[in-house]
Amino acid sequence: MQAPLLFEFRGQRFWLSGQRALFWEEQGMLLLSDLHLGKSGHFRKEGIAVPGAVMKEDMHCLLNLLQHFRPKQLVVVGDFFHSRANLELELFSRWRADIPEQPIVLIRGNHDILSDDWYRANNIAVVEGALRIGDFCLAHDPKDAADGLYTFCGHVHPGVVLNGLARQSLRLPCFYFATDYCILPAFGRFTGLATVRPKAGETVFIVAEKKVMKIT
Repeated sequence: MQAPLLFEFRGQRFWLSGQRALFWEEQGMLLLSDLHLGKSGHFRKEGIAVPGAVMKEDMHCLLNLLQHFRPKQLVVVGDFFHSRANLELELFSRWRADIPEQPIVLIRGNHDILSDDWYRANNIAVVEGALRIGDFCLAHDPKDAADGLYTFCGHVHPGVVLNGLARQSLRLPCFYFATDYCILPAFGRFTGLATVRPKAGETVFIVAEKKVMKIT
């Protein structure tokens, strides 16, 4: 795994990982968004051929992050899962049973529609709306950013376009630190990208080849 990049921001230390996750050192928290687990299985149920290895690779990546950072808690700011139960969620339940001691918190997103009983059975604490931590807030949608609190969120799947010579361009996922909120990149590989256009004074870190780099 590539070494994470330290970003000191508002008196806190955040480690940005090329695996599209953020470790908040002071809180001992591994923070990520938009895994959309079960999405590939959902598409296969609809007759669309999607490789079954997609979810397994994402879960393997997540396990590596947990082993590297040893967080006090894993917090997913929405869209942990993609839709209603399918066979891929049975795979998650087996994965979860292997790390029962790891606290997992989910800030419910618009795709997190599984039953409350399912979350309880898999030892996932679900938070509705937003979670406040000191001068910060965790929410799924940037629109839910709390007044006066810097908010970490997801939902958008942010990406930026880099332009090169000969009209070449490349669109890459990013950590987007705007004025009042940070939008995390989508953790799941089977997700799209929405182009963001940073303004002056905002900070963006792209993820390329599992490496995090700051751009201006």
